[in-house]
Amino acid sequence: MSNHLFQVPLTKIQGVGPQKAEELHALGISSVGDLIEYYPFRYEDYRVRELGEVKDGERITIQGTIASLPTMQRYGGKSRLMCRVTVDSVLVTAVWFNRAFLKDQLTVGREITLTGKWEQRRRHLTVADSEFPDRGTAKSGTLQPVYSVGGSITQSTIRKMIDRALTQFGAYIPEILPDELLESHSLIPRSEAITRIHRPENTSEGQEARRRMVYEELFLFQLKLQAYRATHLKQADGLVHVVNNDEIRQFVSVLPFDLTDSQKQVINEILHDMKQPYVMNRLLQGDVGSGKTVVAAVGLYATVKSGHQGALMVPTEILAEQHARSLKKMFEPYGIEVGLLTGSLTERKRRDILASLQMGLLNILVGTHALIQEDVFFRSLGLVVTDEQHRFGVNQRSILRRKGMNPDVLTMTATPIPRTLAITVFGDMDVSTLRERPKGRLPIKTYSVKHDMMDRVLGFIRKEAGLGRQTFFICPLIEESEKIDVQNAIDLHIQLTQALPELAIGLLHGRMIASEKESTMGAFAAGDTNVLVSTTVIEVGVDVPNATLMIVMDADRFGLSQLHQLRGRVGRGEHQSYCILIADPKSENGQERMRAMTDTDDGFEISRRDLEIRGPGEFFGTKQSGMPEFRLANLLNDFEVLEQARDDAAAMTSKEEFWSSPIYGGLRDHLAREAQSGGEPLD
Repeated sequence: MSNHLFQVPLTKIQGVGPQKAEELHALGISSVGDLIEYYPFRYEDYRVRELGEVKDGERITIQGTIASLPTMQRYGGKSRLMCRVTVDSVLVTAVWFNRAFLKDQLTVGREITLTGKWEQRRRHLTVADSEFPDRGTAKSGTLQPVYSVGGSITQSTIRKMIDRALTQFGAYIPEILPDELLESHSLIPRSEAITRIHRPENTSEGQEARRRMVYEELFLFQLKLQAYRATHLKQADGLVHVVNNDEIRQFVSVLPFDLTDSQKQVINEILHDMKQPYVMNRLLQGDVGSGKTVVAAVGLYATVKSGHQGALMVPTEILAEQHARSLKKMFEPYGIEVGLLTGSLTERKRRDILASLQMGLLNILVGTHALIQEDVFFRSLGLVVTDEQHRFGVNQRSILRRKGMNPDVLTMTATPIPRTLAITVFGDMDVSTLRERPKGRLPIKTYSVKHDMMDRVLGFIRKEAGLGRQTFFICPLIEESEKIDVQNAIDLHIQLTQALPELAIGLLHGRMIASEKESTMGAFAAGDTNVLVSTTVIEVGVDVPNATLMIVMDADRFGLSQLHQLRGRVGRGEHQSYCILIADPKSENGQERMRAMTDTDDGFEISRRDLEIRGPGEFFGTKQSGMPEFRLANLLNDFEVLEQARDDAAAMTSKEEFWSSPIYGGLRDHLAREAQSGGEPLD
């Protein structure tokens, strides 16, 4: 199971000299192994079809006989060549652009194979490729791979180089999966699969080859994660929290609301982890308003009762202040001290908090990324909770963990994703999911309207204000931008103040100083302000139960998950809430986002639609989350293979003999290449 092909230089391939090798390096191809595993992203179909089975606008390949002499038209240095071809007893007009050199070859009675775009009504084919069977055809009847290329490397060039590499070195492609997996999943050998991916005889053969390599890719990734987890659990170097179940039950019983069954289950999972000798590393995902903060509070309560301190890191000061207020209210009866650390504190307050923290007088510290600054020291950090984890980089989260001696870690996100994807993206974590809404919460009614309906929107604001309710009014920018024609918060605040003189209109945005933000948000939370005009600074966590109307201006400028987060700021009280999206989307993506928002208020379904529109890489933010970039696997379509690969990897790593087996050694060799290029090693 050697990886020696990745040590063989490209110049060993027939016809590849130093210059071509340099050009391949620019594509990230440095060895024969790299070239062999440089897979096509699609195929061009050159299989001949009958006219009766093709549709208008399709790219097709047809075969016929030239029936008329060609005619040539020239205009502006360009040319158009036309002739008639008999195909299945039908006369087809074939048109070539800028292919004047073909004119003398188009002789009446000669057979020809044509590939191009078919226009049904005019029986017209715009030719992209043509071949003459009497010369021997290279493409006709085949599926031709299409690769990512650049510079002087053309499709034809890279096809020839890969073809030669397979001919010379294909026999040396190692098998890296154990026989038991090949047999149980009916997978073809690795060398055969790689060859077929580059040279598929037909669609089913290509699909079979791809299935084999997708499984391998996902299995190796899952094996790496499972091996990491197994090693992590064996280390047993975490804090063992002593959790008194009676104290937890008492704490929960005095909460002003009943926990959902989903919350109870997740709390049990978290407390079970905290009692173990290994470090908890758990992801808590749940829809907006599903009650993640209360679950985190129970964990923080448990760590304090066990003699340790807790930390809660959130992305914005507004959210940090809100969490600090709610936790103080919750923990005050138990003598648990909660502190707040943000970048806008005075130096004196900051010094006092850091001193109390280091002496152990402060039990729980809530804050922004200020928590990870060098001079922040805990006496005994037992639990780290990170809220809205996608806002923080991997390094920021790990710095906070290092503030203690292997504290337990709970990571929360309100961007729920299908469990299968969560297992992949956050594969080194256990995943807990909150699916239920707290009792009494009504679904939010969502409408998409155009800008010319603003008068009706203003009428709706007046109606809700008349009932004593409040409105959020969100827009994308703080000030006017010459580049983007969108409503901005400052102008909108002026316009609404003029249009609704009888109402109190507040303004909130990221450039305000902390005291202004706190004052504005406090006035809105107290009900002194009817309408709050804001940028997305209020996107996460802000909780005003009396707010029943969320209006988003230029909603097509926002991503789906962000719109869903904004919508989640209302619907937190007993009254019916509404979300109005004001937009005139021009793009199909913009229109699809509006449809998705009005179709459902289920965050998991919203995330699925967002993934379909944007793709996994952009959705997760590869650099922030450590999202793997797979060569072949598609996390939306290959989720069943992913589940199977995960189960297989878990079963394999659970066996003691695995760790000393040749399979483990061979897989380590294979994965070592990833570590060299920035990935994680197997251990």
